[in-house]
Order: sequence, then structure tokens, then C-alpha cells
Amino acid sequence: MTPERANRVADFIRSEIADIVQNQMRDPRVSLLSITDARVSRDLGVADVYVTSLHARDVGQRTELLEVLNGAAGFLRSALAGRHAMRTTPRLRFHYDELIEGGPRLEALIDRAVEADGEGHADEPRPPGTAGPDVGT
Repeated sequence: MTPERANRVADFIRSEIADIVQNQMRDPRVSLLSITDARVSRDLGVADVYVTSLHARDVGQRTELLEVLNGAAGFLRSALAGRHAMRTTPRLRFHYDELIEGGPRLEALIDRAVEADGEGHADEPRPPGTAGPDVGT
């Protein structure tokens, strides 16, 4: 299978699972759920679906959310099968997307590192063409 087809199938799965969860699942533990990504195996046998939720604030809630979703994987797979014309429907595996929540923390670390670097070298001349913290003031 070509990478383009795998990407199209993954995008289809991501959008359809989001719609199914929003409109057909009644479990309150999956409310405010976001499907952030989906990746399919080369043979389309497995789809890894990445999620986040505003309700899953700690590890216990994230674990419970994944248990609910992986427990409902058969239902979700059946609902997904009725929405496409592919020969097979991939088996669904759900994972919590840590990257979304780790982004602000990583950004803060980078900002602190840049500030520390700027403070430590404030008296040194800058190479031509480089901007510093005093640009635009």
C-alpha cells in the first residue's frame, strides 16, 4: 500500500471515529474527547488511534478512558465498517496522546533556556544578522 493511501485511510478513520464517539456513544467518560491522530499498519490490519480529553486530568482518568475506548473497540470497529467500502476494517487500538499536553510544558522549558542563555551572554557581541531580545524596542 502506498503512503498516500495509508494517510487517506488514517484520516478517514480519525474523522469517522470522532463522529461515532460524539454521536453514538453515551458513556460520560468519553465526553470532551478529541481524536488527535490515527495511524494504520501497512496491511490495514491495525489502526492506532490517539486521543486526548479535557476530563482526563491525571493518570488514573487517562487509564480509565483508554480502558473504556479499548473496551468499546469492537463496537467502534463495527460502526466504522458500515461507513466505508474497504475489504477489511482495521482493529482499533487507542492510546493517550501525551504530546498535546506536553507541548506547553516543553515550550516553557525552551523559553526558560532562551532567557537563561540571553542573560548569560548579554554583554557579548552578536554575530551579524542575528536577532536578540532588544530587537524591535
